Amino acid sequence: MFNQLKEDINIVFDRDPAARSKIEVIMTYPGFHALLLHRLNHWLWGVNLKFISRFIAYFSRWLTGIEIHPGAVIGKRFFIDHGMGVVVGETAVIGNDCTLYHGVTLGGTSWKKGKRHPTLGNGVVVGAGAKVLGPIEIGDNARIGSNAVVVRSVSADTTIVGIPGRVATTDSVKPSPEQEEMAKKIGFDAYGASQELPDPVAVAINSMLEHIHTMDKEMERMCHEIKSLGGGMDDRSVEEINSEPVDDGTGSTCPEARAKEG
Repeated sequence: MFNQLKEDINIVFDRDPAARSKIEVIMTYPGFHALLLHRLNHWLWGVNLKFISRFIAYFSRWLTGIEIHPGAVIGKRFFIDHGMGVVVGETAVIGNDCTLYHGVTLGGTSWKKGKRHPTLGNGVVVGAGAKVLGPIEIGDNARIGSNAVVVRSVSADTTIVGIPGRVATTDSVKPSPEQEEMAKKIGFDAYGASQELPDPVAVAINSMLEHIHTMDKEMERMCHEIKSLGGGMDDRSVEEINSEPVDDGTGSTCPEARAKEG
């Protein structure tokens, strides 16, 4: 028990450079208080003292601004930074070495009993304001970006951003000159996203721009080939076609209108 308490204190120094002393952590860190009370509440929940555990959890929420259901399973070296507004549901499972920031919700999407909250693997980091919803699994060392909404399982070593959550990769490539040329041509700027963490939608649009550029070049080549075979129109024939009025059957060029004029 004391080893666990010591570990919970020491992990704060590993993940929060603002921590200066153990007494400061013990007295002023709401994440530490919430975790300490949850350890007690979870034990009470396990021995079927559910009302007492829920009452202490209610007091813990009032004291820290963090709501952790006594039934939630939390591993070792868990850290909640700032913590205000964090909600962890009853059937949530959190692995070792995980970190949650303020405003995070590990919530459910069903009113049915049973497993309805997320399972976080080891080393998962969930950014401020992110919502991880439903009985999904978040793989080891995954990263959930701030304000992301995740409703599907996430593979290990994956970074998720956006609403709904989408996979982002740091293996980005600088846009090619062709992509930049096509983006300017159609009035689209897809390169405002940081190259360190690009928006996956922007990456997809970049691929579309590349494809459009290829099609544009192919169309130019086809037009050149048609003209070289004598199949093109000169400017005079285009002028003659455009000078003719469009007859929709009701104008002066229809037979009925000419009969009335005669």
